[in-house]
Amino acid sequence: MNEKFSDHLKLYGLSIQQFQVLRSLKEMNGASADLQTLQAEMVSKNSNTTRLVEKLRLKGYITRNQNEENRRKVDIKITDEGLKMLADIENVQSDFEKDVVGNLTTTEIIALNQLLEKIRK
Repeated sequence: MNEKFSDHLKLYGLSIQQFQVLRSLKEMNGASADLQTLQAEMVSKNSNTTRLVEKLRLKGYITRNQNEENRRKVDIKITDEGLKMLADIENVQSDFEKDVVGNLTTTEIIALNQLLEKIRK
């Protein structure tokens, strides 16, 4: 399942880790995040968050600015272009997930979501 989704993301020029960063920033509802916050949100804790953020910045999907209160921190926000691209991916992802879980009952889907949420934490 991850492999198919990874292949789909490649069409957008993204890795799964970059997608996770964008999704985390979207969930901030316009607020900025710092590198430590994004690192904590990552499923794969081995990801080089600084490198991921820089690649997304170069693509125009995020902005990266020095924090005015703490110059050692960097404020990272998703751009309108990043939100639009993420919405496109999430629409296709929704269809993909329906195909994958189409044979599961509602109870099984709820249990699967609970397990996945537990794994993410």
